[in-house]
Amino acid sequence: METRQLFGRKQIYTDVETITAENVVEVLRQALNDHMVNQGEIEYLWNYYRGKTPILQKTKEVRESINHKICVNRANEIVTFKRGYGFGEPIQYISRGTNDDISDEIAELNEQMFLAGKQAEDSALAEWLYVCGLGMRMALPGRDAAEPVHVYTLDPRHSFVVRYNGLGEPVVMGVKTILRRDGHTKVHSVYTKDMYFEIENESIVKAEPHVLGMVPIFEYPANRARLGAFEVVLPLLDAMNEVESNRLDDVEQFVNSFLALLGGTIDEETA
Repeated sequence: METRQLFGRKQIYTDVETITAENVVEVLRQALNDHMVNQGEIEYLWNYYRGKTPILQKTKEVRESINHKICVNRANEIVTFKRGYGFGEPIQYISRGTNDDISDEIAELNEQMFLAGKQAEDSALAEWLYVCGLGMRMALPGRDAAEPVHVYTLDPRHSFVVRYNGLGEPVVMGVKTILRRDGHTKVHSVYTKDMYFEIENESIVKAEPHVLGMVPIFEYPANRARLGAFEVVLPLLDAMNEVESNRLDDVEQFVNSFLALLGGTIDEETA
């Protein structure tokens, strides 16, 4: 059984400072090449967190019928502990200054985040953050004053941001991808600070301006290396699964063992 070597997710860059209808398809094509590497690693870590580990591929050459595959899912335990410890209570906004005039506005902001269900979204974001080292969020205006904002947690396997490869590395593009029901057509929703594009089969099928003044897709790295919480101990986790599986194999093989003597006898004292 071989442990997969992972070293954090790759940041996606472009040399294009301003995304336009003329260059968005080419920038997206280049970014998807990097994203696909991240996507494969995130998929592996997500499955590992769910219990789909390499031990399930364990084989035996001798007594193949006795082949236990025990997954001691410490990866799930690590993520659950960290998420509960850091995001068990709702995040509350407070003022850093001493100006009491804005206390009502701060209270209103907390109320709006409650109405938007931000606590549940924060918990979902933390789950991705600790599993694969990246959390993706999208915020869009609501329908009216009673619901001014919508907060969404995106799947980092199907969303990413692209940064300009220059000073400050600002985000110039955010991408969310969906798969049509036909199972093979992908539609990429691309946001810049002032435009929205829908790209299908490397063609722009929709282009319209928006008034947000920013890219509404946000990336939250767990750390500078973009490592998940259990990623650095994958060899240890695989070893634990292998030890427990082999130990149970040994127990069952011992219980089912028998002693045969060919051409010999056992005296009463030895017996």
